[in-house]
Amino acid sequence: MAFLGRSKTTVGLDIGSGLIKVAVMDHSKGEPELVKVAIAPLLADAIVEGEVMDPGIVAEAIQSAMTEAGLKVKQVVTAVGGRDVIIKKIQIERVKEQQARELMRWEAEQHVPFDMESVELDFQILDPEGDGLEMSVLLVAAKRELVESKLRVLNDAGLEAGIVDVDAFALHNAFELNHPDAMTGVVALVNVGHEVTNINVLEEGVPILTRDLGVGTRRFREDLQRERGLSADEAQQLLQGYDRSPHLDAILQSRGEEIALGIERAVAFLTSNSRTASAVRAVYTCGGGSRIPGLTGMLADRLKLAVEQANPLASLKVRDGALASLVTDEVAPLLMLPIGLALRQVA
Repeated sequence: MAFLGRSKTTVGLDIGSGLIKVAVMDHSKGEPELVKVAIAPLLADAIVEGEVMDPGIVAEAIQSAMTEAGLKVKQVVTAVGGRDVIIKKIQIERVKEQQARELMRWEAEQHVPFDMESVELDFQILDPEGDGLEMSVLLVAAKRELVESKLRVLNDAGLEAGIVDVDAFALHNAFELNHPDAMTGVVALVNVGHEVTNINVLEEGVPILTRDLGVGTRRFREDLQRERGLSADEAQQLLQGYDRSPHLDAILQSRGEEIALGIERAVAFLTSNSRTASAVRAVYTCGGGSRIPGLTGMLADRLKLAVEQANPLASLKVRDGALASLVTDEVAPLLMLPIGLALRQVA
């Protein structure tokens, strides 16, 4: 929920637990154009469960990705997410935005399970032109320490934040641009990352619920090693390959079930705690884990829903050479978040 400005180029920086991803977007020609992507690996355990364990290693990886992208700018757009970020759609009496701003801290006390002195709050009125007695508001709260921690990481790398966004909104930005047909009804966008799977539920194109599961490609790889006797390299090749295998199918049943259950529980929570009555009509996957052979089909069978892999490059203008040295089909699933960040314009 950042305010749009007039900056011609935006650098989206996604600090993942396995990879650092940079996307550079040119906004000067009316429609955004992706001009460069760079990806740098991060040593294992440098970031664990979202917490930076080795700031020096993380800073070096960020600098490496920025250098690979040919960037000398200091300002980037990044994001926070996880259990210390709360997104909630609420109904309040219809008032002017300034009055809503004054009301929001009191409303947050009713809806956010954090100490109000330790959080950053933001909100967006979803129906500003409505004429009913109530209005829908998207309330966002993030623990201040989470934001400050992200800013320290950037500072260590010699960078500063033009905007600190929320993961769910950045994902939504790229998703909306490339999949406008998914902006009706209730859909789930499932981002399968290295350590965590983010489940984002959208209603009429608005992200109204986000949930994190402690399962990602790292767990799949560890299961393949422990339960199927594969080496780390063999497991990684299966996860990043194109073909299904008996080894992988066995792991998909357990770990895929966790993801399917997480989606079902998120939707059940939503329907029991809001006015949303519509069932989820489709699921879209993204993130490195969305490429795991057989995962999309397994989720579709288990959930009895249409499940497809979202593509952050489907409708986005891409400059020649933007993905030089990268295999587009392999990296595209990784780019939903950094592209969503780069779609922001910094004032």
